[in-house]
Amino acid sequence: MADLAVVFRRPFRQQVAAFRLRLRHLVPTSRWDDLRKQQHDRAFVVAGATKADLLADLAASVDKAISEGTSLEEFRRDFRATVERHGWHGWTGEGRAAGEAWRTRVIYRTNMRTSYMAGRFAQLTEGNFRFWIYFHGGSAEPRILHLSWNGIALPPDHPFWRARFPPNEWGCSCYVSGARTEAGVRRLGGDPAKPLPADWQAIDPRTGEPQGVGKGWGYAPGASVVDELLEIVRGKIEHLPPEIARPFVDDLAERFQDSELGRMLRDIAAGLG
Repeated sequence: MADLAVVFRRPFRQQVAAFRLRLRHLVPTSRWDDLRKQQHDRAFVVAGATKADLLADLAASVDKAISEGTSLEEFRRDFRATVERHGWHGWTGEGRAAGEAWRTRVIYRTNMRTSYMAGRFAQLTEGNFRFWIYFHGGSAEPRILHLSWNGIALPPDHPFWRARFPPNEWGCSCYVSGARTEAGVRRLGGDPAKPLPADWQAIDPRTGEPQGVGKGWGYAPGASVVDELLEIVRGKIEHLPPEIARPFVDDLAERFQDSELGRMLRDIAAGLG
């Protein structure tokens, strides 16, 4: 099996694009949960970083790691230089080697994973797959529920994916692959007959998230980009006569003809008569 740490350092177009959408809004925050869920698709934050120039330099370091596939150690060197240059003090982990190692690992891996999976969401949506397959990441200390979802194959529009498209917790290394046939699911190691647990929609009262999903992680990274495009389309055609609206939507659907997004646009066009 390929080393996942190496795989996730190989940048690809959709991953870089997903991260750079966030660079349009550098948001100062005091706590990690000042921004929640889909808000992260459109904003870059580092908890405790409240100055614009500091945030800009931290964002540049993360962008370098994602776009060039640089290692955690190189990111740590860039992080130390940024902290020293801006005189940033009071950040969680400061003053202890173990604390700094933990904080830089969290910043690096969280941004790498969420941008990677947002890029994968775009690829899978564009790929027009019949099935999306959930795979456990092979952690040495697996989360039991994540392990129970391993191999489950569901349609892309199944509600399971809206809250459980990985990562589903800090450090989660689960991932999703696509297949067009049941035989394709099996070739990839999935099981097209495997059912979801009977209580898969249960909510954890401690977090308010679905069971198996950490607080703040109950969303699909990158999915809000698709939702936003559909809302823009609906807003544009709302006051247009059908003879103008229909060609407009048909043209967009043609551009995404072999994708799930194309199907959604065709559904909108069909409703225009």
